Amino acid sequence: MQPEESALCAVVQMCSRDDLQENLRRAGLLIAKSVSRGAKLVALPENLAWMGAESAKLETAEVFAEGVSEGPVLAWARRTAREFAVWLVLGGVAEKSEDPSKVYNTCVVLDAHGEIRAKYRKIHRFDVTLSDGTNLCESRTVLAGEDLVVVDTPVGKLGLSICYDVRFPELYRALVDRGAEVLVVPAAFTTFTGRDHWHVLLRARAIESQCHVLAPAQWGSHGGGRTTYGHALIADPWGTVLAECADGEGVAVAEINRVRRDEVRAQLPSLAHRRLR
Repeated sequence: MQPEESALCAVVQMCSRDDLQENLRRAGLLIAKSVSRGAKLVALPENLAWMGAESAKLETAEVFAEGVSEGPVLAWARRTAREFAVWLVLGGVAEKSEDPSKVYNTCVVLDAHGEIRAKYRKIHRFDVTLSDGTNLCESRTVLAGEDLVVVDTPVGKLGLSICYDVRFPELYRALVDRGAEVLVVPAAFTTFTGRDHWHVLLRARAIESQCHVLAPAQWGSHGGGRTTYGHALIADPWGTVLAECADGEGVAVAEINRVRRDEVRAQLPSLAHRRLR
């Protein structure tokens, strides 16, 4: 696929809860808003379809593959991509695994015809107890993925990751080695960590990888005491934040410009100067 020299992308900020159909309805409205502003690719956050009890999340898991019976999330995504003729990045949805007690946290990329182009299973699971009382153990219900994924899209080669992955720079360097030009980091970042780390980590990944970064995000209160930071954003390869959501649900739209990326890589050729591999 020959990517466009310049194209608009959108990142979605939403507040998903424990109502799958309502979450999908609201995501659809935000996709429509993104397309109305010219976006060719729309990235949605982690947990876009469900943020509720872990046991119920298992019940929402689907198979994300061509030629299988479609669950409600995949059927909705296919229909929406076709309706708006837009590429979609489902930032993190529950995928059935070989273990009935666990799922994969999977990022799925669909093209404008609703066809699955790639899927990435989250490698790094979020198992932490924070000083604000937040206790999350993703590994109780989620299996770790193993494979790095880069996929051709109209905005360039897209390197896939999910949320906690952003703390592991070696993942992104490996994606760049596989040709990534744009990095996607869909997230449900806690408010506690997000205040201090969200912008710093995303800008660092953009600068060191010399890639654009798309970071859709969850925002607000999701029940059960869980709150997320929001601030969905798009950054350029210099680390400049091109667009960012304020509080509340919404979208941020910015231009992904291949010329700008090439200028940054030529001006400061740090990727070419690497000594350790």
